[in-house]
Amino acid sequence: MNKWIALGRLCGDPEVTSTASGTTIAKFSLAVDRKYKTDNGPTADFFPCTAFGKTAEICEKYLKKGSRIAVVGEPQNNNYTDKNGNKVYGWSFVLNEIDFAESKGDSKETKKEEKNDMSFLQVDDIADLPFS
Repeated sequence: MNKWIALGRLCGDPEVTSTASGTTIAKFSLAVDRKYKTDNGPTADFFPCTAFGKTAEICEKYLKKGSRIAVVGEPQNNNYTDKNGNKVYGWSFVLNEIDFAESKGDSKETKKEEKNDMSFLQVDDIADLPFS
């Protein structure tokens, strides 16, 4: 199984193209906040994402720089040999699902508050749930 799930914000508007056969392709970078931050280290990781077909069309129509989304996809190697015979290593996340993680009317103030409260249910929290 090869599955990746992330919650983050688009670093820029999706770059949308089409293949010769008409398949829509959307590419963008997703910034995902790190849970643990250091004083001088990065506070987020940036992941290259690619969507195809209907998923790409949704990206083109509804996503823009700063959109907060949850994605499900799979990491994929994009390794190749260049014209000089050098091996070039790359990767991208091919998205299978995209969910909107904020409403259209969310303000910048709300986004700041959400950024500080991006906690998920931890395994230790399950014992505290009323149905456990």
